[in-house]
Amino acid sequence: MESFFTFLEKRVADSSSLLCVGLDPHVADLAAPNAEAAVDFCMNLVKKTAPYAAAFKPNAAFFEQFGAPGWTALQQVIAAIRDQSQRLGSLIPVILDAKRGDIASTAEAYAKSAFTALGVHAITLSPYLGKDSIDPFLTNAEKGVFLLCKTSNPGASDLQDLMVLGTDPAADPGGSPLYLAVARLAQAWNSRNNIGLVVGATQTEALARIRAAAPDLWFLAPGVGAQGGDMTAALHAGLRRDGRGMLLPVSRAISRTPDPARAAATLRDEIISIKYQRDKS
Repeated sequence: MESFFTFLEKRVADSSSLLCVGLDPHVADLAAPNAEAAVDFCMNLVKKTAPYAAAFKPNAAFFEQFGAPGWTALQQVIAAIRDQSQRLGSLIPVILDAKRGDIASTAEAYAKSAFTALGVHAITLSPYLGKDSIDPFLTNAEKGVFLLCKTSNPGASDLQDLMVLGTDPAADPGGSPLYLAVARLAQAWNSRNNIGLVVGATQTEALARIRAAAPDLWFLAPGVGAQGGDMTAALHAGLRRDGRGMLLPVSRAISRTPDPARAAATLRDEIISIKYQRDKS
């Protein structure tokens, strides 16, 4: 059965890449503070970086800030990624960075918005309302979710590092951080091969612990580039044994360079080199 991650695996193979290009049209980076400029900004990035992208990740907030025209702009950008996929003969997944999380009936509407109205292939979600809040996003195995697990922001430890008993107190009587409980639940819930985790590349120790708890899952690992994450350390900690299982989203370190195509190609090649050295060791 096809699933979101089988599609992603095909694209990873086609592009020889684990790079996820972030589409974050900050107003400061635009020619004008409007949705039209956001479209131009993103279209340029999509066109120049598509050959090196395992996936694209538009951040909903940077489009929603422009109101209704921003929603239209997001649809146009997603259509442009679809066009590039057809040109390259390889489906490039679109991961909507929206971090939704609500009760089941509201989640159904969010899922319809993302997967039907926008036509994205995956979405980021908060798991903290429980499984019924993510179930509406999982009904179609060809659509995926990445659950917030251990994020890269400074305040992540306020909640994510709290000690909890978890799902198996007998096996772990001393408890474990909340983020490990999320990882173990995600591993158990992944019956359709369409659940992954958001794990910050700045959190290498946590990356290694989460990989041990969820050996099969794909990670979306932001933090390389502007946030200062160490790519080598992150890949060594988070890759699966097969050398896959990890996407590295990068936005500003590509979009704010004079040549986004070269920046994306350099990052893709650096990932390949690190993987090669890891496999040799």
